[in-house]
Amino acid sequence: MQPLAPSNKTSVFNIAVVVAALGYLVDIYDLLLFTIVRGPSLRDLGVPMDDLKAVQAASAKIINWQMVGLLIGGICWGIMGDKRGRLSVLFGSIVLYSIANFLTGFVQNTDQYAWARFAAGIGLAGELGAGITLVSELLPKNKRGIGTSLVAGIGLFGAVFAYFTFQYTQDWRLCYKIGGGLGVGLLLLRISVAESGMFHQVKQTNVKRGNLLMFFQNKHRFRKYILAILIGLPTWFVIGVLVNFSNIFAKAFYGDNKVDSGRAIMYAYAAIAVGDILVGLVSQYFKSRKKALYLFYLFTILSGIFFFSGAVRSDSTMYLACAMLGFSTGFWAIFVTMGAEQFGTNLRATAATSIPNMVRGALPLINMLYLDVLQKSWGWSVINSAITTGVLVMSITLVAAYFTEETFHKDLNYVEE
Repeated sequence: MQPLAPSNKTSVFNIAVVVAALGYLVDIYDLLLFTIVRGPSLRDLGVPMDDLKAVQAASAKIINWQMVGLLIGGICWGIMGDKRGRLSVLFGSIVLYSIANFLTGFVQNTDQYAWARFAAGIGLAGELGAGITLVSELLPKNKRGIGTSLVAGIGLFGAVFAYFTFQYTQDWRLCYKIGGGLGVGLLLLRISVAESGMFHQVKQTNVKRGNLLMFFQNKHRFRKYILAILIGLPTWFVIGVLVNFSNIFAKAFYGDNKVDSGRAIMYAYAAIAVGDILVGLVSQYFKSRKKALYLFYLFTILSGIFFFSGAVRSDSTMYLACAMLGFSTGFWAIFVTMGAEQFGTNLRATAATSIPNMVRGALPLINMLYLDVLQKSWGWSVINSAITTGVLVMSITLVAAYFTEETFHKDLNYVEE
């Protein structure tokens, strides 16, 4: 039985795209909120803010736990998305991360903070992959790239919303509670969204669905899965290291500064959102996912060169550099779309949900190289450690992109045997 193919008349602005975009906006709000409120929240929990090593260690610990949660959740929600449906993931993940966000508003120490963000990470992991899978299967192939770019582009403004929410309230605990409330509001919107026709038809067959082991039982499928993860690595090196620690880099570049990492995140994500909308149009123009990806990789390299060139000598140029880095890594939409397009309907949610969260889950390894190996063990400077880590990450990504399959014209109405 062939799964149901989407109609060419399906609008790119249908309810599934709109709700997926709003869902991802809440996802990004919650995902980036810690980075935005890091300073005041750690100060309130007793971390000595004049000790940069202590601040960096506490920050890395909490964000690493959140990313591990995303990694675990990405696998669990992906399997559920293929076994029980895309909508079940969207509902279940919202409930979990809404509860976790409410609880984060009441933490009393950094250990509780880390555990709360771990639980939130598990919940947040299901949002993007299930949304992208649903949109990819509901839209025809000539509209998929634009639809998924709109989801990612609109959703990424969640970081901007989080920043201004904190600026208005000046209460980091309230910001987490607001995030929980936004999740509850999403539950009501999701009621009007229909399940994927492709999933409904595959569900009626005896084909295996959501079997994670299938990625490892076939050499070709395993290769596609690993490559799909590696092509996204620069995104979280940029956000998790360069932008997250922008105030520390500012001190290394030009000494005393007033760089607010939360504001740097806001500028970076506003630029990422623009890049993610643009990359869909670039992909349509080239009729190629890979050419759009290569163009944004070039932007990433050039932005990295600017960041470390010595041109960043003031707070304003640091914010400009963060915005440039953000725009250049605005290929998240195409990267996740390619992950969804690589695999059949019976494994698509597992792939599309686990792949971006594997990339997010790679941040602890990147931080380990940058902080523990190069700085602590080898005694390298902040700048040299970051340059070395960035060159290694970018080299791996470029090789992976070269061997990655082009998916622009690929039909999605098939299953993995």
